[in-house]
Amino acid sequence: MNSSTNPQAKAPDNRADKQDEIDFGFRRVDVADHTGLVRGVFDSVARRYDLMNDLMSGGLHRVWKAALQDRLNPQPDMTLLDVAGGTGDVAEGFLKRGGGGAIICDINKEMLTAGMDRALDRGTALGPARICGDAADLPVKSAGFQACTIAFGLRNVTRRTDALAEMRRALQPGGHFICLEFSPAVLPQIKPLYDTYSFKVLPWLGQRVAGDADSYAYLAESIRKFPEPDQLAAEMTEAGFGNITQTPMSGGIVWLHSGWRI
Repeated sequence: MNSSTNPQAKAPDNRADKQDEIDFGFRRVDVADHTGLVRGVFDSVARRYDLMNDLMSGGLHRVWKAALQDRLNPQPDMTLLDVAGGTGDVAEGFLKRGGGGAIICDINKEMLTAGMDRALDRGTALGPARICGDAADLPVKSAGFQACTIAFGLRNVTRRTDALAEMRRALQPGGHFICLEFSPAVLPQIKPLYDTYSFKVLPWLGQRVAGDADSYAYLAESIRKFPEPDQLAAEMTEAGFGNITQTPMSGGIVWLHSGWRI
């Protein structure tokens, strides 16, 4: 698919916010302001996002995303919805591995544009479709996908429980959901070094490469405010996923959360 239009569109659903404040890193902010603040982070880093991923993870993000693809096991009869898919590496990887089709949905237009520009620079105009939309109110019809992923995006969503319910809604019965995300549940042996890297090196690197230390300070903070794996598993169960498994990688820095629509 190479169209930016979405053939599976549904009417918007404007649901009320369920709380007055939410974490934005270590700050508490109004729910109404949260989405705009997150958008500002990714507007700022979009053009350097892929480079920074390589630099700040030492290339490990490619290993983590390969593990996601291994678990997903793309097939020609599968269509993927990649939520918060940004510049498109997960959706593109799905297609390269033999997936039948992919749609990226991201709330940030700058990230989608950066991904399209990157694809054009590589001479790969054909690829996943891209649509702009909120994970908590997905602009797709129900039961339209065999697989749904969200990689390093769930902790940035304003209404996480709504987003989980929406991603379940988008899946066909028996469809596979995978969330790849940083976690506060790192091994105690590496936590001091990991904290030093997160709060000292990442902002420094962000300033030098992307000209934005604050966005990468937010990144480190948002990881610490993300739920522990057991809590996320409980939220997935509440949203209607079953057969949930959780796999730590790199000493628990990243976890792969897998579930199926029941």
